[in-house]
Amino acid sequence: MESRFRVLFLIVAMISLSGCAATKNLFGFDSREETSPTAEPPGQVIDPEVERREVKEPAIDREDFEVGAFAGIMSIEDFGSDLSYGLRLAYHITEGFFVETTAGYSRAGKTSFEILSGGAELISDSERDLYYYNLNLGYNILPGEVFLGEGRAYNTSLYLIAGLGSTTFAGDDRFTVNFGAGYRFLLTDSVALHLDFRDHLFDIDVLGEEKTAHNLEGHLGITVFF
Repeated sequence: MESRFRVLFLIVAMISLSGCAATKNLFGFDSREETSPTAEPPGQVIDPEVERREVKEPAIDREDFEVGAFAGIMSIEDFGSDLSYGLRLAYHITEGFFVETTAGYSRAGKTSFEILSGGAELISDSERDLYYYNLNLGYNILPGEVFLGEGRAYNTSLYLIAGLGSTTFAGDDRFTVNFGAGYRFLLTDSVALHLDFRDHLFDIDVLGEEKTAHNLEGHLGITVFF
C-alpha cells in the first residue's frame, strides 16, 4: 500500500514540474538568453538632387491697347457665305473687362430666289458689299494656361463679347447688335492669337417681308499689345 502511495506521489511531482516549465514558456520566462540582433551600421543618407524647372510664362504686356487684323467666313442670311476680314482695336480696362471696336467686310452671294428665277436680282452688284462697324464690351470669363513641351506655358483666356454698331448692306445702313465668344492665346508677352465667333443681327426687308437676319461669322486673328 505504501509503495502505491510513493508511485502516485512521483507521478504528481512529475506533472507539477512539467506544468511549471510550460508556464514559463507561456509568459516568456525562458531560461535561455535572447540573442540581440547584430547592430547594423547606419546606412548612408541619400540626399536627392532635384532640379527646379523654370517655366517661362508669357504675360499680357503692360500696355493696355491691342490692335490687329482678322480673317474668316461670314454667312449672310439668305445670301450664302463668303470670305470676311477686318481690323480690331481694343483697350483693356481691367484684367477682366475690355472694350473693342471692329470694322469688317464681306460680300453677299445670290439668294435661292435669284438663282431659281433665272436672273431676277433683288439687289444690285454694288449693294452686295457688306461693311460693318461695331463697338463692343468684353469680359474674360476663364483665364488659364496651356503647357506645350517642357518649360513653356502660354496664357489663354475665354471671353464673352457683345455690342452695338452699324451695317451697310443692300443699299441701307442698318442698326446692328452683335454678340459672341472668343479665345485668346498669348504667343509672347505682346502677341496674341484670337479665335472668334459672332452673330450680327439687323432688320432687313429685301425679300418683301421685314425680319431680323442672323449673320454668323467665325474668324482667326492676330493682335499686338502696345
